[in-house]
Amino acid sequence: MSMKQTIHDAMKAAMRAKDKPRLGAIRLIQADIKRIEVDERIEIDDARVLAILDKMVKQRRDSITQYEAAGRQELADIEISEINVIQDFLPTPLTDAEIADMVQAAIAQTGAASMADMGKVMGIIKPQIQGRADAGAVSGLIKAALNS
Repeated sequence: MSMKQTIHDAMKAAMRAKDKPRLGAIRLIQADIKRIEVDERIEIDDARVLAILDKMVKQRRDSITQYEAAGRQELADIEISEINVIQDFLPTPLTDAEIADMVQAAIAQTGAASMADMGKVMGIIKPQIQGRADAGAVSGLIKAALNS
């Protein structure tokens, strides 16, 4: 079953359960997917859905930071609940050890020796971590590995 169908089925289940917060978050996901399909006139595949979900989580994490800095915890709590719903559709996150192994394997595969090779390494790792790890954190690990 495709990710879009899974999300649609989850929306129906949330409607039946009268779970308004979950239903609202799922509708936000569907609206983002539909917006991209209409704008680009394409049918989105599962890899693109993962990228959209990943971006939505990142946006909400940024919002949480800003809300908490402004003392608006009630708004931050809404964003946290939306992240929890979005993460239900993402694959299981990678452990730190798995990420470190991927970084070492990608460095070995590309023969990267300096920061100039950072793009090659990220090009290999990015599809593997999509929706499963924060690209910014992985980038930091790659920088640390290439600088040592």
